[in-house]
Amino acid sequence: MGELNETRQVTLDASESSGFATTRLDALLGWARKWSLFKYPFVTACCGMEFMSLTSPRFDGSARFGAEAPRFSPRQSDLLWVVGTISQRQAPVLKRIYEQMMEPKWTLAFGTCASCGGFYDNYTTIPGIDKIIPCDVYVPGCPPRPEAVIDGLMLLQDKIARGDKTPGIVKPREDPATLVKDLVKLRRGKESDR
Repeated sequence: MGELNETRQVTLDASESSGFATTRLDALLGWARKWSLFKYPFVTACCGMEFMSLTSPRFDGSARFGAEAPRFSPRQSDLLWVVGTISQRQAPVLKRIYEQMMEPKWTLAFGTCASCGGFYDNYTTIPGIDKIIPCDVYVPGCPPRPEAVIDGLMLLQDKIARGDKTPGIVKPREDPATLVKDLVKLRRGKESDR
């Protein structure tokens, strides 16, 4: 075909680069990927109603993250939303869809059933999508509140910008243990007033 030529090195003098901004290419690509999520919704169960409310004008959970229009072709999407319960019969279809997506690709488990199987403890339900495909963000809840899903999207954006592939879990905004402590203190205060 051809031979490799010598590599030319280009250096910019400080006087030549006035008004010129530089950045690392991976940081620039991370920023572009962070704000252009093309989602593929794999909706199977009752969490689909909460998914629809998330995309409604009240929450506008997708447009502010650069993922306003869903893509129903795996080759045009890079974020797979698994919404609802996954049965044994749906597992090969989900795996095929994930394999057809182009790299880089991310996965979001929407709801408790997609995260860990939910209250289904039987042979027909997959106990979490991580048994089939890798998952990047888990959003628990039955169904998860739109605020939790928005927190999950922001967590995913942060992971994309950093290039992190470890799974992340959306934590509650308030720790339930502190709420219980506050209730115990309040109750003890009322008992002491008697």
